[in-house]
Amino acid sequence: MRFGRTFIFVDLSGFTKYTESFGDGAAAQLLTQFRGVARAVGSHQGVRIDKYLGDGLMAVAVEALDGITFALELQRHAVTACAPLSLRIGIATGDTMLFEGQDYIGNAPNLAARLCDAAVGIGTLIPADQATDLPVGVFAVPHSPVNLPGFSKPIEVVSLAGEPLIDGRYDINDFWTRSPFVG
Repeated sequence: MRFGRTFIFVDLSGFTKYTESFGDGAAAQLLTQFRGVARAVGSHQGVRIDKYLGDGLMAVAVEALDGITFALELQRHAVTACAPLSLRIGIATGDTMLFEGQDYIGNAPNLAARLCDAAVGIGTLIPADQATDLPVGVFAVPHSPVNLPGFSKPIEVVSLAGEPLIDGRYDINDFWTRSPFVG
């Protein structure tokens, strides 16, 4: 069965050089901070971190707006938590299949992973045709098409910028402060 999902691939840009320069202990500490921030932002946005990939991760969102918000909020928080490194992020939405209950198969996860690889020095890349309904506060910045391994034609992309307006859909504080009795 195929179903739609948004895939977000994230990588700490420059992690190998950082490890070489500052040692394994500093690298492990930085990676711990990165993963902590990713878990917190993902939890807040309703985005599931599917797996960690060394100094990166793959996250999955049911709604594209949640995935985009997750990516930009993670990028914003990483400026402090992951300094001096930055993130590169690829996002793609599309139909997928869950293979043997643990791996996603389809064009969207492949495209998101390749866009992440291509986002060095850019930040966040998304296919241009998927950047039509962006969260409030987020805007698309034109970018030249990118040639990606495994794709026969260049992919029209944009980079994302701005700060998403967090709408509070996943804020559970209201549940804890409400009286359990109906009046």
